[in-house]
Amino acid sequence: MNHPTRLFLLLAALTVLLMSVPFLVPHCGWLALIGWVPLLCLEHIASQTGIRRLWPWHYGTFVLWNAATTFWVCNATLGGGLFAIFANALQMSLIFGLFRLSKKHFTGVVPYLFLALAWIAWERWYLTSAQISWPWLVLGNAFARSTGLVQWYEYTGTLGGSLWVWAVNLSVFGMMVSLSNGNWQRWNGKARAAAVIGLVALLVAPIGVSMHLFARYAQPDEKLPVIIAQPNIDPYHKFEALSQDEQNAILEDQFRQALRGRTDTAGNILLLSPETFTNDVIVGYPAESRTWRRFTALQEAYPGTHVMLGASGYTRMESAERPSPNARFLHDNLWYHSHNLAVMAGTGETYLKSKLVVGVEMMPYPKVFRPLDDLLGGVMGRCVGQEERTTLSCGDVPLGCAICYESIYGEFCTEYVRAGARALVIITNDAWWGDTPGYRQHLSYACLRAIETRRAIARCANTGLSAIIDARGDILAQSSWWTKEILQGEISLEDCQTFFVQNGDIIGRLCSLLFFLLLTALAVRILTRRG
Repeated sequence: MNHPTRLFLLLAALTVLLMSVPFLVPHCGWLALIGWVPLLCLEHIASQTGIRRLWPWHYGTFVLWNAATTFWVCNATLGGGLFAIFANALQMSLIFGLFRLSKKHFTGVVPYLFLALAWIAWERWYLTSAQISWPWLVLGNAFARSTGLVQWYEYTGTLGGSLWVWAVNLSVFGMMVSLSNGNWQRWNGKARAAAVIGLVALLVAPIGVSMHLFARYAQPDEKLPVIIAQPNIDPYHKFEALSQDEQNAILEDQFRQALRGRTDTAGNILLLSPETFTNDVIVGYPAESRTWRRFTALQEAYPGTHVMLGASGYTRMESAERPSPNARFLHDNLWYHSHNLAVMAGTGETYLKSKLVVGVEMMPYPKVFRPLDDLLGGVMGRCVGQEERTTLSCGDVPLGCAICYESIYGEFCTEYVRAGARALVIITNDAWWGDTPGYRQHLSYACLRAIETRRAIARCANTGLSAIIDARGDILAQSSWWTKEILQGEISLEDCQTFFVQNGDIIGRLCSLLFFLLLTALAVRILTRRG
């Protein structure tokens, strides 16, 4: 039997195209609803014709999809980028391989349900428990630039979008199979009508609900003025080209220009700087920072202003022995923890970033990797975050501050709202990736967090894209890439909590439970057959 190589190449390429475009091109999220159909057809043909060695095909498809959408990670770290592409694709391929195995022991639609549930359970694990976590391509993120389709994320979160993707793909594929194998002709008129109506409803109903929610949502009257400074400092030459005092002068000048002539400084105004703007903050002793003192003085000169600074900071500890696996030795009995944090000028309130970038900021499984890292000279990051989400105060307004990578995690961001945040801010530094889709994708994911929490967002990026986003995920104002800019506007302040904020990721938990039940059933069948 001739191997249908050309057909397989076409089907694999179609999957890569259909699944990549939603992450790269605005308003194309709907393509993900049919994006898996070609790969499912490829697998179906292989099963029908007895082709067994299918792993290179589905693994290659996942590698190309990951490469097409997240190649830009290699701009920051070549090794890390390649690892993200190939390791993430490998996990996807293992799920597909489990699906193939389940087809040998289950019949009908059960293996396809197994595939969808396994995939969503894996995404749930990425978003909650995994220390080596890369949830950039969670399927629900495909609608990040098509937010008009998924206003119902306020109930389901992003994994509701993943479920929608799988439900529609499997329904379309099932319809195609029934047409090709003759089952469609054997159905009576009512069965055919029910199948068509069900598929159309699955496609249209979520969009209709989304449109209704979009039109129904009323923006709160209470607003917080914001001034977002985008200093546009190249992070690769940050300290070689400019001293911290010179960088402080740039940011202060931006704030002063924006405040010049304002008459509303009697109320609260948030002045926002990007992630890791300064590196001289010692947690618990903010007054030792020249940057903190400078912007505290700026606040005092403009009553009502509140400056939030992104910083690299440290906590000092005295101990005869290493106090924790992430502690680094300074001298004598002095150790320190490093942090990526946000600090408020004036009050010194801090929030420590907790969802850390693997390798760069965080050493996964430190008891395992620390001895190896010590041998290599301490090349891995050892930042330490905080256990619980807390808010930062802009006067009497509590704000949740997601630092860079944290804004990818939907259920994680609901914790800011449960802690009392009336609006969200995101501070980030996306310049490491260059002028690639990475920073645009990162901005679009912030729109999903706005929908899930129904909180307006002020986003400050060192080199762009900075933005003001309303609670429906609409970008009201946006800076340009790689420009020095000031963005001014208002963010609405909300008090109510969405269903997703109150109850968390029910879709992910339910799918994980059903997957483990099916996995147990599969294991029992395999063991029983062997016995």
